[in-house]
Amino acid sequence: MLLFGGAILKACMGDLYLRYVKEGLRPFLIGAGLLLVAAAVMTLWYELRPRRAATAPETGAHHHEPRVGWLLILPVLGLLLVAPPALGSYAAGQAGSVLTAQNSSSDYPALPAGDPVEVAVLDYASRAVFDKGRSLTGRTVRLTGFVTPGPDGEPMLARMVMSCCAADGRPIKVGLDGGDLAGVAPDTWVRVDGTYADRVGKDPVNDADVPYLRVTGWQEIPAPKQQYE
Repeated sequence: MLLFGGAILKACMGDLYLRYVKEGLRPFLIGAGLLLVAAAVMTLWYELRPRRAATAPETGAHHHEPRVGWLLILPVLGLLLVAPPALGSYAAGQAGSVLTAQNSSSDYPALPAGDPVEVAVLDYASRAVFDKGRSLTGRTVRLTGFVTPGPDGEPMLARMVMSCCAADGRPIKVGLDGGDLAGVAPDTWVRVDGTYADRVGKDPVNDADVPYLRVTGWQEIPAPKQQYE
């Protein structure tokens, strides 16, 4: 409990926890970590405190928990020493695109002023598919995500969408027309500028629509602090 609580608090001290849960859950993680540490300290105090001499006849030897229980420390040490990365291209390739009719809207507001305008990958995909690109026409947009191989081997732009934690993470995928990203390694984070393309493909995993972006420019960037949408 002490190591597990310490691992949770260590993750919350920086941005590490953002690989696994949404930002708003940080206070609850801190509270859970403090409770685990407090419970562990009280348990240690109870086990190690000086014991008074027995006043009754000995009724049995003191029993210890099975030593195999110490193996529970291994996954905690793994979290402390080698933190698993955020979900990336492998997870995106194994799951179908999250773009469904549930993401649609009857009215998409106009994009903010300025070109290029920063747009979330899910927002672009929803506008491109369900709004037929009407709110994107004539605008240059900027999307941020990681490169993942498409079904035909061509690179795609992806971002994981998370409701609560990494366990429910699903990808949103956008195909790329042009831009010469063929040599970019999977999981490379890029910032892509482009315009709406009326081309729509299909995700082979769940047959969801995959919109495309006509790339006018791109650059490699470090992984952002918040890697999920």
